[in-house]
Amino acid sequence: MKIKYLDGRRLYFAFLAGGRAIIKDFAYLNRINVFPVPDGDTGTNLASTMKAIAEQARPSRSIRESLNSIADAALTGARGNSGLIFAQFIYGLSKELGNEIRVSTARFGESVRNAVRYAYNSIAHPQEGTMLTLIREWAEEVYQNRHRFSDYHELLHHSLEKARKALQETPKKLAVLRKAGVVDAGAKGFVDFIEGVANFIHQGSLKNVMSQELLDIEFQEAPHKVKEDIPYRYCTEAMIVGENLDLQKIKELVVRAGDSAIIGGSETKARFHVHTNHPAELFYALKDLGTIVQPKAEDMKLQAEISLKPKSRVGLVVDSSCDLPSELLEANQVVVIPFPINIGEHVFLDKLTISPEKLYQLMKSGEILPRSAQPSPKTLENWFSFLSSHFESILVLTISSGLSGYHNLVKKVAEKFADKKIRVVDTRHLSGTFGLIVQRLLEGWPGSQDVEELANRAEDLVRKTDLLVDIRTLKYLVKGGRVSPARGLLAKLLNIKPIITLNEEGKAISAGKSFSRKQNFRKILKMVREKHRQHPIHSFALVHVSDPGRAEAYAREIEKVCGKPVSFIMDASPVVGVHNGIGSVGICLTYE
Repeated sequence: MKIKYLDGRRLYFAFLAGGRAIIKDFAYLNRINVFPVPDGDTGTNLASTMKAIAEQARPSRSIRESLNSIADAALTGARGNSGLIFAQFIYGLSKELGNEIRVSTARFGESVRNAVRYAYNSIAHPQEGTMLTLIREWAEEVYQNRHRFSDYHELLHHSLEKARKALQETPKKLAVLRKAGVVDAGAKGFVDFIEGVANFIHQGSLKNVMSQELLDIEFQEAPHKVKEDIPYRYCTEAMIVGENLDLQKIKELVVRAGDSAIIGGSETKARFHVHTNHPAELFYALKDLGTIVQPKAEDMKLQAEISLKPKSRVGLVVDSSCDLPSELLEANQVVVIPFPINIGEHVFLDKLTISPEKLYQLMKSGEILPRSAQPSPKTLENWFSFLSSHFESILVLTISSGLSGYHNLVKKVAEKFADKKIRVVDTRHLSGTFGLIVQRLLEGWPGSQDVEELANRAEDLVRKTDLLVDIRTLKYLVKGGRVSPARGLLAKLLNIKPIITLNEEGKAISAGKSFSRKQNFRKILKMVREKHRQHPIHSFALVHVSDPGRAEAYAREIEKVCGKPVSFIMDASPVVGVHNGIGSVGICLTYE
């Protein structure tokens, strides 16, 4: 039977069939992925994009409405370079096709050819021999034969042969493909898609167009395993939503941030991908151009080092509430899971796409109240899957379960890896005391390769660690719901300055109070002297919320008490600072 037109429903199911072909081939696409970086995720990225279309898009009689739904789902679910290029091509197609109920091959040929420029314009530096080449050459073939074939089956079958030939030519256009002896993975994925569409148009059957079995596949977003020097460290993505988005300005900022830059979308929704060394600076610059959601910033350098040369048989995982100098964490291949930070409608990643300094500037300049959230189970699953393939076992240290439900989430996700050795320890601490526990644990890390021994050591250090927090104002604790408004008002009227500590369960309790910051300072130092008299201090650290001067003053006095220099002074993690508020200082002690 000849197919002389496409309507909205037929086009929708054709897309599902094309997506099904990609999903079935995703593992092979991952294996042949060598460009732009050999990170083995092109198949996963394209399959995830297709799965988003299947789950979110809805068919309509109108071609425009069906394509708009598909394009929106593709953009929302786009992953990586390949997913975003494909999404932008579909967006272009949705703009080029009119409001027709039915579209002939002639009209279709014109539209796909015009849609190519949307894909090219999304990339800062288009490279031939990639998916872009396949899209362009296939679209040109469709255009050139739009009048020759009035039957979609004949048109797609003919253009598919051209796409297959173009795919085999990709190694001639890219030396990295030629050297690896493969075709481009993204280009192969596009050929898979056209094959799926062509088969559906020929057979006309909806059976197994997109089976539930394929939709149920969970695509692990495997961390990067790059085997070369990495000039730009973080693989960064996000979506920006709003009204009348300035796509040109967004593109300028993203392109300036690094390489492998792709920006796609519309005036109301845009997605970008870029490799950069400074994701926090990029996100801070973008925040005024729209609402940032779905952030991602993966440390490709750390992932590559773990893949190529793990330094231990035990992998160590902490979360971003752990305050410790990044140099120490990086030197020991410690994985840090970031907490999402919500600032208004924006979503940032703690310490990755928002720095403590910038967040505290925002808190000072307005009445915003950032809120922290838990990482997704999927994030943890992806990391556990990756780490368990490079380490014999994994030790996960978490923020106090008395302050967050994150510890229970980690335990639940770890249970899914019953065949792997994953040990989860509740530090019952956070911020600088969490950091001191990790610092001391790392001192003996090279000499111990047994996860149970290390976990027991961590538990012992938990009991030898103390935190005292000098609170400047209860305003933020009241806003966050941790202190009642009545108590907050009373404290303000009486100028009460509380001192907070953590009990044995890791819950925040009062350790005292004063009626001025000067009194608080003296009282905390008195507590430190008494604690040192009972249990000699092994080391100490200071964390602060935008008050380095007060932290340094504490450091000078505590050094006089114990005779040892401060281990580190640093900004408290935003996930901690948003609750304790501007001016807070954490005095972190660990004992012999």
